[in-house]
Amino acid sequence: MKYVWLLLLMFAFGMAARAQIYATDGASYGPGQNLQEYFEQSPEDYNRSIIYIFFNNEPCYACAQTIGMINQIYERYFTDQYTLLMVNYDNDQENEFIYTYNLTQPLAVVLVKINDGSAFGWRKLTGLEDMISDPVSFEDYFVSQVTDFLGNS
Repeated sequence: MKYVWLLLLMFAFGMAARAQIYATDGASYGPGQNLQEYFEQSPEDYNRSIIYIFFNNEPCYACAQTIGMINQIYERYFTDQYTLLMVNYDNDQENEFIYTYNLTQPLAVVLVKINDGSAFGWRKLTGLEDMISDPVSFEDYFVSQVTDFLGNS
């Protein structure tokens, strides 16, 4: 629930001219910061793949609920394996998330495989907000996508 409130507050107050990135543990991965700088600040995440939740300042009707469901699934299955980062990618000029991951929707999840502090591929999941009417299928789909691409570390 705290993640939904965080998301709603971010939408209400708008975001600065750069992408704002928030880890679910309260740490941040700042604009213009490359992966190596992030790992220097968070050495425990050096070999942890990343689940990004990308959103923009034009949220869809079901975006907050979708993000809440993803957070619950993450807490249930993946908290010890992967890092979850929420990113408002609007006005992203530093990290080039929009270009790198071809972000065009109000909500997208990108799975980034990390090994020894380097990215080794990514997979984008879109349309998740259209699947929330069936929470069981949503969870099954999300868990299978994460474990299929990132593996069971």
